[in-house]
Amino acid sequence: MSNKTVYLGITGDIIHPGIINIIQEGQKHGDLIIGLLTDSAIVNHKRLPYLTYDQRKLVVQNIKGVSKVVPQEDWSYVPNLKKYKPDIMIHGDDWKTNYLSKTREECFAAMKEWGGVIIEIPYTQGINSTALVENAASIGTTPDIRRAALRRLLAAKPIIRILETHSGLSGLIAEHISVTKEDGIHQFDGMWASSLTDSTSKGKPDIEAVDLTTRLQSLTDILECTTKPIIYDGDTGGIPEHFVYTVRTLERNGVSAVIIEDKKGLKKNSLFGTEAKQELASEAEFCEKISAGKRAQVTKDFMIIARIEELIAGYGVAEAIAKAFAAVKAGADGVMIHSKDKNGADIKAFCEQFRAEYKNIPLVLVPTTYNQFTEKELCQWGANIIIYANHMLRASYPAMYTCAQTILQAERSLEVDDMCMPIKEILELIPGTK
Repeated sequence: MSNKTVYLGITGDIIHPGIINIIQEGQKHGDLIIGLLTDSAIVNHKRLPYLTYDQRKLVVQNIKGVSKVVPQEDWSYVPNLKKYKPDIMIHGDDWKTNYLSKTREECFAAMKEWGGVIIEIPYTQGINSTALVENAASIGTTPDIRRAALRRLLAAKPIIRILETHSGLSGLIAEHISVTKEDGIHQFDGMWASSLTDSTSKGKPDIEAVDLTTRLQSLTDILECTTKPIIYDGDTGGIPEHFVYTVRTLERNGVSAVIIEDKKGLKKNSLFGTEAKQELASEAEFCEKISAGKRAQVTKDFMIIARIEELIAGYGVAEAIAKAFAAVKAGADGVMIHSKDKNGADIKAFCEQFRAEYKNIPLVLVPTTYNQFTEKELCQWGANIIIYANHMLRASYPAMYTCAQTILQAERSLEVDDMCMPIKEILELIPGTK
């Protein structure tokens, strides 16, 4: 064995024969350093790995031929190449023509600086790591893995995108939709199980009389066909004794977080005007409920997030901040601030004051009314999680209404063909029907 060092960067979430092959080839040339990509290096380009970094490291460092495992904190190999200055970098030759072609050029330029070389290994035929990940997703996940995913994402990404889902089909869209942009792949990181859209999709009013047992059917439909983390809209949470039950049920099913608001009495939706204004819970009442929920949970992964309604109820930022600080001290894992102000000034002021006191507590925004601001701008205010809270349901109704109206006018369905997906494509969305 020579005393040369060899660098290989991998994700290590699924160890297949192609990975073993390139590791074996690499160790022939010297001491093999594995640059294991961290969650934060991966999530803007691929979905969050199933295994945590520590779990992946444990597997990789026990593979024969691996000398050392180091974290690769960037999607690009270049920072680690410049840090460790290996004599040789090894990579599969598939990067000549795929999305890593630009990265390949950067790596060659970097290695040239100290006289290093790159050895390209023929791609192992018959192995498609992307397809393997997709197949794993079709199998599903476990409650433990799903529940922990939100905290992992918060540690790995500056901003988390959450999309409202109210059915298994809308859940599948949130699970799979993605857009490739210059800065990576943009996708939704998780789902919002909204009380409003769940009840509305059933043709029922958005009131808290609909109990958890009733809503669990819709939640189960989404859980069964998706793998991404779910944040559950818990309304007021009910009385503390009932909220304890809700926490345990959601946690057991693999939900990542529940958000409860500081209101009391029969629910009135915040989107309506002052005539629907609802009495707010006192600081002591709200904090008691949060503390009861925290005592009830079994795992450290589950999150209870306090939704602050002071701005909706006509109070100022000072009152909202006071309630938020009290909620955090009572054990809340995060804070959601809500407002109907279209210019977002009160939200921005709240975020700035909250961040001055709490640097790392997750801050959740729902920019339905102040939707002129981009995710990047909201992140600069201090937000960690952005929830698109009702758009899937709002988009579906006008589409269905127009379709039905057109059929009535035409007295046939030919005119709606362009509005509808082919039924074959609909069926192909459903795992197991191909």
